[in-house]
Amino acid sequence: MRSRKTESNPRYEALIGLLRAAESLWNASRLFFARWDLGPSQFNVLKLLHDQPEGCTQTELSRALLVHRSNITGLLNRLERRKLIARCDSATDRRAYRVLLTAAGRRLVCKVLPHYHRAAVQVWGDLPEKRVRQIVADLGQVGRNTEDSAKPHSSADRDARA
Repeated sequence: MRSRKTESNPRYEALIGLLRAAESLWNASRLFFARWDLGPSQFNVLKLLHDQPEGCTQTELSRALLVHRSNITGLLNRLERRKLIARCDSATDRRAYRVLLTAAGRRLVCKVLPHYHRAAVQVWGDLPEKRVRQIVADLGQVGRNTEDSAKPHSSADRDARA
């Protein structure tokens, strides 16, 4: 395949690098969590519930994890079958459930976390903590910019493109 020489664009290169890093992280996390028979999304649910002892609604979980409501149901069903979470009726909304971490779920999270933290240290390597914090802030800004750019354009924007 022949490639055309294109003008270097650092923002484009940064986006491609970010997407490649995200793909690498996702693939590595799938392998990492497999030893506990978990997927990355399942662990994310367990960790979120671990940090929220009062539990969450399915909607709150889906918002926090950026997972569509229809996908969160299957995810929770699998965790519930393993008795890692429990769904309880909500005291404030009869149409909703509170999702809680069970004792078995809490034990599993506590077992995984030390390994997870060691892996996180390896992923960041020798980058100083100050730089890591800056990257986190920068990624937050990129995320907000992405959300803003995905919003429907105004009629003035549409007219300008015509």
